[in-house]
Amino acid sequence: MGRHVVSGRGRGRRLLVSGAAALVLAVSVAPSGASAQEEPDPRVGLDPGWLDAESAIRNLELLAHHDKPGGFVDPANPGNFAFVTSDIAFSGDHAFVGNFNGFNIYDISDPTAPANVTNVVCPGGQADLSVHGDLLFMSVEETRARVDCGTDPSVGTRFQGVRIFDISDITNPVQVAAVQTCRGSHTHSLLADPGDDDNVYVYVSGTAGVRPATTMEGCNNDPATGPNPSRWRIEVVKVPVAAPETAAIVGEPRLFTDPATGAIDGLQNAPQTPLHPSGMNWGPTPVTDACHDITTFPEIGLAAGACEGNGILIDISDPANPVRIDEVADPNFAYWHSATLSNDGSKVIFTDEWGGGTAARCRATDQPEWGADAIFDVVDGQMQFAGYHKLPVPQTLTENCVAHNGSLVPVPGRDIMVQAWYQGGISLIDFTDPANPVEIAFFDRGPISTTALVLGGFWSAYWYNGHIYGSEIARGFDVFGLTPSEHLTEAEIAAAGEAQLDELNPQHQTAYTWEPSRAVARARFDQLVRTCTSTISGRHNGPLVVSGTTCLDGATVSGPVTVRSGASLLSLGSTISGPVSATNAQAVHLYETTVRGPVSVTGAKGSVALVDSTVRGPAALTGNITGDVEPVVAGNEIHGPLACTRNAPAPIDLGAANDVRGPAAGQCAALD
Repeated sequence: MGRHVVSGRGRGRRLLVSGAAALVLAVSVAPSGASAQEEPDPRVGLDPGWLDAESAIRNLELLAHHDKPGGFVDPANPGNFAFVTSDIAFSGDHAFVGNFNGFNIYDISDPTAPANVTNVVCPGGQADLSVHGDLLFMSVEETRARVDCGTDPSVGTRFQGVRIFDISDITNPVQVAAVQTCRGSHTHSLLADPGDDDNVYVYVSGTAGVRPATTMEGCNNDPATGPNPSRWRIEVVKVPVAAPETAAIVGEPRLFTDPATGAIDGLQNAPQTPLHPSGMNWGPTPVTDACHDITTFPEIGLAAGACEGNGILIDISDPANPVRIDEVADPNFAYWHSATLSNDGSKVIFTDEWGGGTAARCRATDQPEWGADAIFDVVDGQMQFAGYHKLPVPQTLTENCVAHNGSLVPVPGRDIMVQAWYQGGISLIDFTDPANPVEIAFFDRGPISTTALVLGGFWSAYWYNGHIYGSEIARGFDVFGLTPSEHLTEAEIAAAGEAQLDELNPQHQTAYTWEPSRAVARARFDQLVRTCTSTISGRHNGPLVVSGTTCLDGATVSGPVTVRSGASLLSLGSTISGPVSATNAQAVHLYETTVRGPVSVTGAKGSVALVDSTVRGPAALTGNITGDVEPVVAGNEIHGPLACTRNAPAPIDLGAANDVRGPAAGQCAALD
C-alpha cells in the first residue's frame, strides 16, 4: 500500500460530542459543486503507482484492501479491458464483485478482513450483478461471450444478454439460465414486485450494437419507422423464482415514445449543440435509443432511468409494463449514465459519464456542470432541476475521472450519497439541500501512471450495512468506515449502521427504515444543533426566553427557561436553576441536563427528548403531536411525578427506564 495522507480528523466543541464541530461551524454549505476544504487539497499531487500509489483520505478510514484475484488481472497491463473490475451486489455476509472475465465472491462478515471465497471465470463484460435470494443475475454484452462461459471465443454458441446463476452453494455457483437479447445487457435492474413473491422482473438495458439476426432471430437495426426495430426499447424478463430456468422476455417497452405522435424515438435524437460546451466533440453522443441504467424503487412505485440523452421517471406499479411519466434533458450532459433516488423519493441524482469513463474529465479546466451530477426535486411525478455537483478537486491528465456509480448512506433526516469517480476516488456528498450539495468525505489514490492514461479507479462505491465497499477497476476491492467529523457525528454514523438490509443491488433501491434507538434520537439532536441561532456556553443570570433555536452547551442558567411558540431549546450538559416550560415549541431536547424545577412541554410540533437528565421536580409532556417521531423519555432521574397525556405518538424510553421519585402516569406509566 502507498503512503496515506490523512486530514480533517480533529475534534471540536462539546455540544457535538458524538461528532466534532464547533457550534458556529456546525453547518458548512458551500456553493453548488464545491466543498469547504482547506487549501491545498491533499488529493492534489499524490504519488503514482499501481498497487503502491499514495492516497489521501478525509472523514473515512480504509479498513481493508484486497488485490484482484489471480486470473482476473493482467499484471503487465493493469487497465486491460478484458479484466476490468465492475459493479457490486450484496446478500447477507457476501459481496459479489463483477469482472469482465467473470465474478468474485467475498465473505464480508468481518468487514476489516474480507475473504475471497469463490471466483467464477465467465468472460463477456461488463458483468453487472444483482442478487435475489439464491439467484445471481449477470449482464453480458461482449461478442466474445459464450453460453457455456467458455474462454475461447472462436468456438461455442455466442451469448449476449442476462445470465442467471444458482448460488445456493456460494462456493459453487451454477448457471441455470441465459436469456439472449438483441443488444446484450450493458446493465440490468431487478424489480421485486411487493405483491408478487413468486416472480422477479429484470429490466435489461442494452447499449451495444444490434447483433445479427443470424445469431438471434428478429434482431434488426431498422430505423424507428421500421416494423419492430431492436433499438428504442428495453427488455423485461420475468423470472419465476422457483423455476429460473424458464425465465423469458415478456415485454419490450418503448419508453421513449412521443405520446403526441406515437414515434418510438420521441426523446433526444441529436445533441442540443454541435459541440460539447467544452468546445470538444461530443463523446459519447447524447442520443436516446436505450437506457444505460434504470434504478427501480418498488416501495414508491417509481424508477429513474438514465437513458443516454435524457433522464426519465418511470411508473413501475405494473412491473411488466413500465410507463414513462416525465423526462428531462440538459445541454451540458454528454451521457445520462445512472440514477439514485433519495430515500423518500423526493429527489433524484443523475450522473453524466462524459468521456465514457475512459477519459480525463476532471481537469482543472472542466466546468462543474460537465461530467457531473445533476440533482432534481421530484414534485407530483415531475422533475425540477435543483443543482449540480462535481468532484471539487482536479485530477491529472492521466486519470480517467467522471461521475459514476454510488448509493445512499442512510443517515436519518439527511440525504447523503457515496459515489465513485473512477481515478477521482470516492466522495460522499450531502444533497439534503439539492441546490447546494457539499462534499463531506473522500478517499483518493494517485494515478496509476503519470506518462499515460492507464484505465483504473473506482467503478462503484456503495454503503452496505455499516460500511462502504468499493470496486477498483485495476486494483481490487476496498472497505471503508466513516469517522466522526463536523459533517457527520458519531450518532449519525451509528444510526446509519442500524439501517440493515438483507440484500443490496446497484440498480434496485430499498427504502431504509430505522427502529427507535439512542443513536437515532441523538442523531436528531445533533442535526438540530446545526440550526442553532444562539448558543450559551457559560453563565446566564436571570430568566431565559427562547426564540429561534437556542442551544445550551455546558451552560449554567440561573432562572426559569421559557420556550416560545415555534422555537427550539437544545441543551447538553447544562444546569438550569428554575423551571423549564414550553408551549407549542418546535423542539425541546434536554440531554445530560440538570433542571432544578419542573419541566413542562406542551403542544410541541417537531420532537421532544428528555435523556440522561435530572429533573428536581415534576415532569409533564402534554399534547405533543410530533408526526412519526416518538417523544423520548429515557434514563432520567425525576424527583417528582412523571405525567404524559395526549401525545401522538406516545413517549418511549428506548429500553432505558427512568428513576421516577413519584407516580408515573398516563402514557408514561410504563417508563419508570
